Amino acid sequence: MAACSALHRAAGLQAHPRLAVTRTAAVTAPVLCRHCDDAPCARVCPVAAISLSGHSVDLNETLCIGCKLCAIACPFGAIQLSGTPCGGVAAVSPSWQAPPAETEPAAAPRDSNATLSPLLAWEPGVKAIAIKCDLCQGLADGPECMRVCPMRALRLEDNDALARAADVRRQAALFALGAEWDMPEERP
Repeated sequence: MAACSALHRAAGLQAHPRLAVTRTAAVTAPVLCRHCDDAPCARVCPVAAISLSGHSVDLNETLCIGCKLCAIACPFGAIQLSGTPCGGVAAVSPSWQAPPAETEPAAAPRDSNATLSPLLAWEPGVKAIAIKCDLCQGLADGPECMRVCPMRALRLEDNDALARAADVRRQAALFALGAEWDMPEERP
């Protein structure tokens, strides 16, 4: 993830990694953009900062207004928000509250241990920018995460390769059942 951050920082983009890793007791798995064909994130973006380009979903960080609709619409949780300090913005403490009016009933005490969802959290004077995997556009060797992964666990697959792999798995399953199946040479 450090390689991704360094690459994007050098390009003048948000330095936040585009690849998040989720860890459980049994599994470690990347949470990344699946570059959906129908791209719900692109459909909800009010300023067209997210667009479909060939086989990828591209996000133009300079157009992003930080509305967070794309992060809400993404079914995989692949869009994250990173902040950019805004010059000239006066910071107001998030803990500041207007004093209650005398006619209002006393409010219940606030839970000081409550935390906000990352989608709702904010920092005064910082503009939220959506970030997601862009497949390290412009690199001839492909995404930087694939190049630096010590276990070579990441690879970039296209739809044809996935279809061929599914056909091989189906044929292996049929062979295990004792059936014969001729795989088509090419898919339509």
